[in-house]
Order: sequence, then C-alpha cells, then structure tokens
Amino acid sequence: MRSDYIFRQEFGHILAALTAPNRLALETSLATGLRIGDVLSLRSDRLAQRMTVRESKTGKTKRVRIPTELLERLQRQAGKYMVFEGRIDPKRPRTRQAVYKDIKRACRLFRLPTALQISPHSARKIYAVDQYHKSGDLKRVQRLLNHETEAVTMVYAMADQLTRRRMGT
Repeated sequence: MRSDYIFRQEFGHILAALTAPNRLALETSLATGLRIGDVLSLRSDRLAQRMTVRESKTGKTKRVRIPTELLERLQRQAGKYMVFEGRIDPKRPRTRQAVYKDIKRACRLFRLPTALQISPHSARKIYAVDQYHKSGDLKRVQRLLNHETEAVTMVYAMADQLTRRRMGT
C-alpha cells in the first residue's frame, strides 16, 4: 500500500489522538526511522540507548540511537518479553494492523481526506525529510534508511516538496 507524507505538525495532531502504546511506537519510528514492524518487534531485554536492529523487511542490520527521554518511556511501557506486547499473547508483539487502524480512526476524527493515505510508514517519511533538512546529504539519509538505491531515498527525503506540489502550495 502507498503511504503519503504528512507534515510533522499535522502528524502531531494524529499522534495526540492515538492510544498511548501506538503513539509511543510511532514516536519511536519518528526518532529512529525504523519501520513500524521493527519498532513493534523490539524486545524488552534488548532495549538500549544504542542498539542494532535486524530489519524484518530486508534482513539488514541497522544501528539506531534512542533519545534518553524516549528510552525511559519505552522502558516504562515494556512488558516482560516485548516492548509492545500483543493483546492476546505477551510473548508476541502488537500488530502493525492495530497501529494502522488507530491511525485511520484518528484521521477520521480530524476529517482528513480519505484520499490521503496516512499510515505508520508516514512516520518513516517524516524522519527522512527531517534528516535531509538537517544534513542536506542524500547519501547520509540513504544510509540511515538502509535503502539500496538513491532514487528511492530521494522520494522519501523530498516527500515534503512533492506533497506541496501535489497540493498546489
């Protein structure tokens, strides 16, 4: 499914309307650039400020740094096995679909256009745009996202500009 970029301030409104665990998962994605599935798969016993995560989609490893305040909130949230425990089995993580449904509920609450495809992956695009604005270095953003090609990274890093053009602003 295609995922649209949304400006950070508007995404902040959506975050505010989510359940606390889903909001925390998306804040983690915003801070690290991890896909939501990888955030939800974080294990409680491996949670650290600097850690290596194996991406489920690509199998590649990625080093991430979790800001102190966010790490403390993740530690408070963490269950015995998983940081984001599943509803039925605490040894399994919360599902991506649960986070997606919560985002869709928040989008309806704020009456966002249904044509706008806001999903957990939108957080990864916000991360890419933020990193590109900070560094101006597309290769750096490519490394941070673990993308194979610069072309894919460019779509992420310039998502804000593409969105502005599409909206005519």
